[in-house]
Amino acid sequence: MSYLDNIRTFVRVYELGSMSAAGRDLRVSPAVTSARISQLEEHLGVRLFQRTTRSLTPTEQGKSFYGGAAEILEAVERAEAQIVNITENLKGSLYVAAPLGVGRRLIAPQVPKFLAEYPEVNVRLRLTDRKVDLTTEGLDLAFFLGQPEDSNLRIRKIADVERVLCASPKYIKKRGMPASGDDIIADAHECLSLRFPGATEFQWLLRTDTGPKRFRISGRYESDDGDVLTDWALAGHGIALKPIFEVAQHLGAGTLVPVAVKTPPEPIQMACLFTHRRMQDPKTRLFMEFIIERIGSTIAATNTSRSVV
Repeated sequence: MSYLDNIRTFVRVYELGSMSAAGRDLRVSPAVTSARISQLEEHLGVRLFQRTTRSLTPTEQGKSFYGGAAEILEAVERAEAQIVNITENLKGSLYVAAPLGVGRRLIAPQVPKFLAEYPEVNVRLRLTDRKVDLTTEGLDLAFFLGQPEDSNLRIRKIADVERVLCASPKYIKKRGMPASGDDIIADAHECLSLRFPGATEFQWLLRTDTGPKRFRISGRYESDDGDVLTDWALAGHGIALKPIFEVAQHLGAGTLVPVAVKTPPEPIQMACLFTHRRMQDPKTRLFMEFIIERIGSTIAATNTSRSVV
């Protein structure tokens, strides 16, 4: 068995949390899956998983090895894609989803540039702040903020996005300037909530002197559209938790100002989600790389603007 096959098997066992599930995904028997993991452990001289009859959990060495192993597989897939000359005869439709703010400000402006280079490709961009299901909705890619719940999908991290709690000068004049998350709760500030069907109780994860802490906020305003929350904040209706890139212009103009600066929000992951395939669809991979290359610098630039906070 090749070393690369062993690494690929390890990555899928780690991601799926099961030898049998990984075997089904890779279309090999549980015995082959187990043998590959054993060979890899023997080669590395460490145990990668703790196994019992009821559970399988990665060891510290397994957790450490996973990051590098996943990067190796990504590099191999990119190299294979280059060899098959993915830039020729690229055609067909791409179905892509993104949150409203991310899609409008970061993804949509890049789509015409991509289509200008690949005139036989169609991009169907679906913008929504709700959680999407790639399989049932027929999506090739989904950009998202946060942490996905489905471990059967592959994740390509783009960046950690800095966020800010902000409100309008009008709101602050009326309700006062909260210095921290505790002030927001104690003074019953109006918090603007991003919610979607099926969402549970809403909390804000903020940095405190003792580490990250969840604050259970409340308010009369909620929407499943992040831009609606921005509009409400601009109109003086409450405090919004926003990625800085979405409100950088308003912060610069002073129409929104940072609040609770003693307990700023924790950053949120921006990543791309796609289905696991041994050979990624060339146009899907090319579009993903095209977008990531261009929006990564934009996110980095707005993250540094956190100095305005």
